[in-house]
This record gives sequence, C-alpha cells and structure tokens, in this order.
Amino acid sequence: MTSVPDTITTWRMLQPETRNSETGETIPGGFELVELPVPELAAGEVLVEIAGCGVCDTDLGFFYDGVPTVRRPPLTLGHEISGTVVAGEPSWLGREVLVVGNGSGIHGGYSSHIAVAAANLCAITNRRNIPLEHMAAVADTVATAFQAARRASMAVGDYVIVIGAAEMGPFLVQMAKAFGAATVMVVDAVDTRLHRMLTRGADVVINAAGKTPEVVAVEVRHFRESQGLPASGWKIFTATGTRSGREAAAALVGQAGKLVLVASETATIASVRSRLSVVDVEVVGSGRCPSDDYPRVVEMVTSGRIVLSPFVQTRPMSWIREVFAAARMTPPDKHTILTADDLGLEDCPEPKSCR
Repeated sequence: MTSVPDTITTWRMLQPETRNSETGETIPGGFELVELPVPELAAGEVLVEIAGCGVCDTDLGFFYDGVPTVRRPPLTLGHEISGTVVAGEPSWLGREVLVVGNGSGIHGGYSSHIAVAAANLCAITNRRNIPLEHMAAVADTVATAFQAARRASMAVGDYVIVIGAAEMGPFLVQMAKAFGAATVMVVDAVDTRLHRMLTRGADVVINAAGKTPEVVAVEVRHFRESQGLPASGWKIFTATGTRSGREAAAALVGQAGKLVLVASETATIASVRSRLSVVDVEVVGSGRCPSDDYPRVVEMVTSGRIVLSPFVQTRPMSWIREVFAAARMTPPDKHTILTADDLGLEDCPEPKSCR
C-alpha cells in the first residue's frame, strides 16, 4: 500500500499566455512547481496518487488561447488522470482508478496526488500488461471517441470517414470498427500516420498532402465507385484542428449523412453551413462521455478491442513546459501523457519514463 504524503507536489499555471492588444506583445504564460498541504478529505472523498495525466487540447486552450478556467490562476491544469487511491473512502483504498468528470479539481492532474469525490472514480480492473499511466488516455481521449461513436449512432455495417490520424484519430478508427463499421476510410497528410491506421482497422487511407479538398473528394468518390459503395449515408468524424481538415469535412459531406465534430471545431459548422441548405446532413458535437459509460470504455481497452500503446507516449511531468511548447508548435502524432514518477523535485540526467 502506498503511503499517504504530507504534501502534494503540483505544477501550477501562474498565468496563461496573453497578448497586449495595444502593442501586440506576447506575454508568456508560466508554470511553477510547488508543494502544498494535503487537503483534509471530506466524507465521500479520496486521495489519488497520480500515475499519469494526459495533455489535452483543452489544457493547451487554457494556457495559450485565453479559454477561461473555472477559477483564476494560479491553479493546476490536467483532467485526464489515472492513479491509485491512497486515502479516503475505505472501499476504494488501494484500487487503481480513472478520475472522470474532473474540472479544475483541488489541484488538477499535473501533480503527485489529487483529492476528488469518490463519485468521480471509475475502477480499473484486469488491465493486464497495460501501464497504469497509459490508462490516463481512457479518461478523456478514448472516452471522447466512444461518445462520438454513440452520438453518431454508430451501427454494424456503417460507412465511416475519419479526418485526422494523429492523437484522436486512431481511437475513432478503432471505435468505429468495434461498433461494427463495414468500411473505415482515413484522411490525413502524413504517411506514417496513415500506415499505422491500416494496422488498426482502417480499410483505406488517403494522403491529402498538397491536395485541395475537391481533389480529396474525387479520390473518395473513386474509391466508393470502385467498391460499389453508396454515395450517401456516410458518417464523417473530424479529428483535426486544421483549416485543411475543416475544408475536407465540408467537401466530403455528400448528399446525406452525419458530420460529427470531435475536435472543438465551431469553424467547421461555418464551413459546411452553405452546403446544409442543399444536402441532408446532420451536424453534431461529440460532447462529454457520461460517467455510467466509463466501465464499458475501460473494458473495451482492457479486453484489447481498443489498443493504447502504439498511439500514446509518456513524458516526465518535469517536462511540462517543453511538452506544452512542442504541442503548441506541432501537434504530436501520439497522445502525450505526463507521468508523476519524475515531477522535477530532483535533477534527473535521464527521465525515468519516456516511451
């Protein structure tokens, strides 16, 4: 049994990056590593020792894009959390868990520990050889893919197009196949991403690098016609935050179907709005996965129907500044999880986790 600490080590966001509207000067955001007292646990609360916390686009939005947080900084970001309960409700002690439905929490997930309500836990059982830190991805990224499939009313025999094969795309592809999709097509601009999709359920891939959305649409049509597939009724998932991805979604809407906005793509709605008057298209957002569905999502992962390891990477939490900066410059091919085995309290010439 892991011991209960006297303090929580946490990476607090001192302030987000801001821009002076008069001078145009960018004022960098900042993190600080601090130790805080462990809060007194109320009835129904637990203390979770964090194994990993995923770096979500929402966190990047808080830090770089002026997305407002629930409370003013300083505060700790991070809501995609896996770990082990070390204090609190006796029925949860020693259990490996996901923290679900956590907003800013008390200290956030970029920490050694977090105090949360036991109602916000989902037990992890029989994870076999899956690293506990990798399971953090299930708390948001994989659960979001599951909810997207549910929102799309995914069914056996469906025809699916996933736009974007980076962080979220691989889980949408796997989820579509797990729900019984007959054909899954993936559109992306990076060959290596597309090749790995062919190993995890994609039936066909299209490299959109250097191509206009209209050219991509022609290639999709040629594939459909060559396979005798229908022109209408396809379910299209956007998993990219790029303008080219939005434009591809608009070009591929077709005569009838459903467009699911998995990335936070309000601009995608504007891109397709002019087409909605002449085509029968339903546009929906993916939304948050209900708490009651998490056990099913965890089982899909632990049973091997949804595979994590090829599509996640870990970095020490002490690298939080570098990881955020790199993700801002170029979105990573794999979903990044910060691990709490190296928070930065000691100088480590080699990180303890980086795989």
